[in-house]
Amino acid sequence: MANEHSPLLVHGVYSMMGDAEDSRGGSAVTGEASPKSNPRKLNTFFGVMVPTILSMFSIVLFLRTGFVVGHAGLLHGLLMLCVAYFIISLTILSICAISTNGAVEGGGAYFMISRSLGPEFGGSIGLMFYLAKVCACGVYVLGLVEAILDIFGKDPGSAVSQGLRVLPQGYWYTVLYSSLVLLLCLVVCLVGAHIYAKASFIILLVVTMSLISIIISPLILSPQRFNITHTYGNNHTVTVNPSYTGFNGTTLKNNLGPQYSLDYSTNTMMSFATVFAVMFTSCTGIMAGANMSGELKNPSESIPKGTIIAVSYTFTVYVLLFLLLSSTCDRLLLINDYAVFQRVSVWPPFVMIGVYCASLSAAMCSMIGASRILHALALDQLFGLPLAPAAVTSSSGNPWVSVLYTWGLVQCTLFAGQLNVIAGIVTVFYLLAYAAVDLACLALEWASAPNFRPTFQFFSWHTCLLGIVSCVVMMFVINPVYSSASIVLLLLLLLFLHYHSPTSSWGYISQALIFHQVRKYLLMLDSRKDHVKFWRPQVLLMVANPRSSCQLICFVNQLKKGGLFILGHVQIGDLDVLPADPVQPQYNFWLSLVDKLGVKAFVDLTLSPSVRQGTQHLLRITGLGGMKPNTLVLGFYDNCYPEDYFLQDPVFCEGDRGEGDNFGVDLPSFQAHFPPVRHAESPRALQPEEYVSIIHDAIKMGKNVCLGRYFFQLPPESKGVTYIRGNDNVDTIDVWPTNLLSPGSASYADVSSLFLLQMACVLNMANRWRRASLRIFVCVASESGDQGWLANEEQFRELLGMLRIRAAIKIVAWDNVARMFRGPNSESQKVSEDFLCAVNTLLREHSSTAAVRFLYLPHPPSSSELSQQYLTQLDTLTRDLGPTLLIHGVTPVTCTEL
Repeated sequence: MANEHSPLLVHGVYSMMGDAEDSRGGSAVTGEASPKSNPRKLNTFFGVMVPTILSMFSIVLFLRTGFVVGHAGLLHGLLMLCVAYFIISLTILSICAISTNGAVEGGGAYFMISRSLGPEFGGSIGLMFYLAKVCACGVYVLGLVEAILDIFGKDPGSAVSQGLRVLPQGYWYTVLYSSLVLLLCLVVCLVGAHIYAKASFIILLVVTMSLISIIISPLILSPQRFNITHTYGNNHTVTVNPSYTGFNGTTLKNNLGPQYSLDYSTNTMMSFATVFAVMFTSCTGIMAGANMSGELKNPSESIPKGTIIAVSYTFTVYVLLFLLLSSTCDRLLLINDYAVFQRVSVWPPFVMIGVYCASLSAAMCSMIGASRILHALALDQLFGLPLAPAAVTSSSGNPWVSVLYTWGLVQCTLFAGQLNVIAGIVTVFYLLAYAAVDLACLALEWASAPNFRPTFQFFSWHTCLLGIVSCVVMMFVINPVYSSASIVLLLLLLLFLHYHSPTSSWGYISQALIFHQVRKYLLMLDSRKDHVKFWRPQVLLMVANPRSSCQLICFVNQLKKGGLFILGHVQIGDLDVLPADPVQPQYNFWLSLVDKLGVKAFVDLTLSPSVRQGTQHLLRITGLGGMKPNTLVLGFYDNCYPEDYFLQDPVFCEGDRGEGDNFGVDLPSFQAHFPPVRHAESPRALQPEEYVSIIHDAIKMGKNVCLGRYFFQLPPESKGVTYIRGNDNVDTIDVWPTNLLSPGSASYADVSSLFLLQMACVLNMANRWRRASLRIFVCVASESGDQGWLANEEQFRELLGMLRIRAAIKIVAWDNVARMFRGPNSESQKVSEDFLCAVNTLLREHSSTAAVRFLYLPHPPSSSELSQQYLTQLDTLTRDLGPTLLIHGVTPVTCTEL
């Protein structure tokens, strides 16, 4: 049985990808290969805390903390820090809730989002989060190169090397050094995440010792001044003489407020948004542990605990460093030297080692996390062939192809040349990913699904919604252009996946939300408040065998006008003598039929001893609340042997085999499920008396009744095909509102006639029939001397005008036909055969070219003995007419009021 650990069900072009190994679904039960393809070795400390702390300390801690305090001041800096951590704290609550609601597999944030929101949101946000990780890796590599050049780079104004400054500087040299560092990261990541995870503990110790040296330095160092020179352009140099004052109240006071100025590396003016974008890069590591979910022993426990501890620790360290710098360094020093910690450290090389270790570790962590996300996307086969190779893993389970993909993209980001240039892109992408995580948790909470029972309880829909709003607002504060572009990219990915991704077996949160909302609105849909002004057809179409009914199904789909459309079917049987319900397994085949025909219909099947009882059941219980059928549509009862529609439409033909419809219904099983059409030797399952009784029952129950005949003559519906033949031969919809079997009742304004007009008007509103012309035929006794038919015609024209029905009125003189009617009253059993044939000839004479005809259906006889005669009359009346709908209305449906 498919479950959340399964990959997407493949179909179409995606089936070309083959049976790639899925370490989530298949390896869990494959014996010896399982430990290798799904390794889980890391605990909370090594798998979550260490990578999260190192990612959040990274390059920003050592090379941009002074930059933030210098430009923003202590108060604005703390405000930025609190805003950033407030946003990520809300996201962490959502991460903790989702990760403790079930088993978390490889892919981290992508896995949580996709299994919560479905493949469209999961795939699009997962790819955006992957790009964020790629850009973040580029930021860390460029930051590391920047730190290296601060120590070993040649002075831009000097042509010779001085001491350790032996590395030439420039844009292309920066790209070269960055590429070499990235190559080192690639080698480490190809070896495997487990070795990196263990080595990262040593890196964390080095970084911690560096932080300790920074914190104790003001207690040891004495105040001093520095000489710093920057080159702007080709020859313009600026020299400043900042000072280190140690703990000083005046220094702290001067550093309280903001003083945004030019950034010496990019030569651009800083602002709250640009500085916040750089500072927020330090907060983008909160999912470093979640991205290692495939390597964690117990991700549901490790991710919440490790992430919360790591974030609390980093926040404390950042606050201490902000206070330390604003109390000991003047603003000139903070603004003009990214590596201020090295200048004010008791032993600068130790800080330098910490910078290198933290930056290198963060870069490798981002590369590993990004490769795991890409590997998860490839396993789920969301983007088809382009990502198919990324599903390949080594014997130890390392997705080395995903690592190579990631390395190539990070290499492209290195051409930016400056850390601050791409910091804004990284921040926007991360904020969008965080908003998606909050959205996933919000959707789960709003859906009120009983199975959403996270063990982590410190969240609510308020925190999720606030997290989404905070992330989106800060995105546009940082950079409106990048934010708008990222959202457009996200929407494009959503549309692509919506139309091209296979159907998943994970469960769609959209289905839960739709159920929740539909239930709420169905309760609000009060049938007691129905009004004729807002009436619309809600149709129950009884289908014996869809092989002979597909054209009628498609026609009724056009006739429903946004109303309820239900396909009903009665399975003959008795549940008391059956071992199981035979109806339930049939639903998938009928729903597959609905999909193949492209109609907007529900399916309702029932088991009953007779068709009549089954139809009564469906008329009573089908629908819900205010959405219940008001019209019953039946196929016509005659002796014709129907054609098999499945042999006409390529969708159903054997030559158009596919991989199935994603729900276990392939074409051979679909064809085998529905029996062949009725032929000469087939027994009839429905007798005339029962058929007429069904019509009578529906009228008793206050349902309108329609009988459809010859609809197999309509062309098969497919995309781009309409019923309009062309400009030279426009199809018509012909309406005969007179009860043709009762010449004496010439009323055109009774309930049934008006219902017939309304249905024709509704059909004319449908897209496929919009260009068809509506013709109404009025039968009159033109030879009578009183000329009363002229007044009736005028009244009828006024009625059509009041009903806003645009139609051409055709006057048909049927004096000769009416004379053939026999009997003193209008009982249907008194009608002569000659009269019926004459009426049929009249209909064929005037409506032979019509695309469809609407006729008045007389009330069925109350006596079952007259059922065969009633059907014979209808058969003679409509013989060889073409597609015809006989209609008997019992409910008022027209309104002349505003």
